[in-house]
Amino acid sequence: MTNINKVLMLLALSGVTLSMSAQEKIVNPDITYSGTPKTYNLAGLAVTGIDGYEDYVLTGISGLSIGQEVEVPGTAITDAVKRYWKHGLFSDVSISADSIVGDNIYLKIHLTPRPRISTINYNGLKKTEREDMEKKLGLLMGGQITPNMIDRAKILAKKYFEDKGYKNAEVFIRQRDDVAAKNQVILDIDVDKKEKLKVRSITIDGDNQLGDKKIKGTLFTKGAFSKTHEAGKLSSFLKSKKFTPERWAEDKKHLITKYNEYGFRDAIILKDSVWNVDPKHVDIYVKVDEGKKYYIRNINWVGNTVYSTDYLSRLLDMKKGDVYNQTYMNKRLSQDEDAVGNAYWNNGYLFYNLQPTEVNIVGDSIDLEMRIYEGQQAHINRVKINGNDRLYENVVRRELRTKPGDLFSKEALQRSARELASMGHFDPEAINPVPEPNYEDGTVDINYNLKQKSNDQVELSLGWAQTGVVGRVGLKLNNFSMANLFRKNREHRGIMPIGDGETLSLGAQTNGTYYQSYNAQYSTNWLGGKRPIQFNVGVSFSKQT
Repeated sequence: MTNINKVLMLLALSGVTLSMSAQEKIVNPDITYSGTPKTYNLAGLAVTGIDGYEDYVLTGISGLSIGQEVEVPGTAITDAVKRYWKHGLFSDVSISADSIVGDNIYLKIHLTPRPRISTINYNGLKKTEREDMEKKLGLLMGGQITPNMIDRAKILAKKYFEDKGYKNAEVFIRQRDDVAAKNQVILDIDVDKKEKLKVRSITIDGDNQLGDKKIKGTLFTKGAFSKTHEAGKLSSFLKSKKFTPERWAEDKKHLITKYNEYGFRDAIILKDSVWNVDPKHVDIYVKVDEGKKYYIRNINWVGNTVYSTDYLSRLLDMKKGDVYNQTYMNKRLSQDEDAVGNAYWNNGYLFYNLQPTEVNIVGDSIDLEMRIYEGQQAHINRVKINGNDRLYENVVRRELRTKPGDLFSKEALQRSARELASMGHFDPEAINPVPEPNYEDGTVDINYNLKQKSNDQVELSLGWAQTGVVGRVGLKLNNFSMANLFRKNREHRGIMPIGDGETLSLGAQTNGTYYQSYNAQYSTNWLGGKRPIQFNVGVSFSKQT
């Protein structure tokens, strides 16, 4: 080998050595944040401090990805830390450089999980109050705890007791480590309800025409306030004296409604204030501007073709010279059973609308114009029954007074709801018939939203008589189906043949040796299933020695 070749080989080897030294690995490098940022290629991400999660899930929260260029120090890493804090599951977050190899950097993310709740202790509460608090606060054993959750729980607990009349209630939530469980805490929720707040006095300023008796009421008459009454007054006997901000806000609306009933359409509340006079009582001050008392001068009906003006005027039951009572007018237009609106709604005019309009005011007199849009009569298109899976469809439908093709009737809709409630198979409070108008073709769909309830009965009892202990066993099925019992291809909805809403009662009574009695009874309100024919039959057998 020539000297030149030897030199070239030495240079080549020197180049390799220099290249390897440039890729030297720096472990746990010291990052100077006051220095000039340097750009690196992110070659690796590792997470420590968290168990039970895949690494890719935790690294994904950072927003960093392998291969991207990052400045160290720089905003990308700062933003990643902020994302972890924003996630709310960690009590401590830090990102450090694990190593640097040339232009590549390897980062390590250190996370400390927030503790979980192992036990919640409610102190100072009754059982029912504790159950209500558990539902409202949303604190669950096993869930992670955050400072925001504690603050939110305090606010909700405070509001809960204010609604109950304990405006001065104090709520303390203490967090302590659970020595028996790692990274878990015990929450102690201490509640001092104090005393319920009652209303000591209500001062009405500006009630020159109505007076306190009409506003506050007496022992025998109802005033404007339905939930706010003065303690220690005869007029408030057997009435609630509890004060809550919500009750008072509602009663301020009732005050204006009371003025409207007496013709004071312009009455307003100028200001009101509530303050504590002692730990148990508040005083209330209200300043009102009653305005002028108005009377009806003329009532004109516009747009009515189905019913005559005289007929509608009789239904309204208000005439010239009457006090302009807006509350009574609204009742006669739409709320009472024989109101103007029901005359239309019970005759198919679902799209009917009436707008009482004040067209002229002269002094203390008002001219009213009843503007009616009658629309066309709506026929029922479809009737849907939702929430029923125990009764046969035809058993429910035969109780309805709203059939496809019939004219819409509000009265028929309400009667159908009552019939469904009387069956005993559905929760009466949850029965909600909803008409859905189809404006394009002038029809209406009726949706009956039902919630089933169990109404079968089982009886087991023991008693004492002259002959000794007497036992009784009874079973009453209120959704029995006699047809399914004998039908060859019968349909069972469960163990027993049910679905037709019939009643079957079976009973047995005995004291063992001396006395035995057996009975069975069957009844249906729709014998044959086509017409409402009531049928009852029963058999009994008794034996006595």
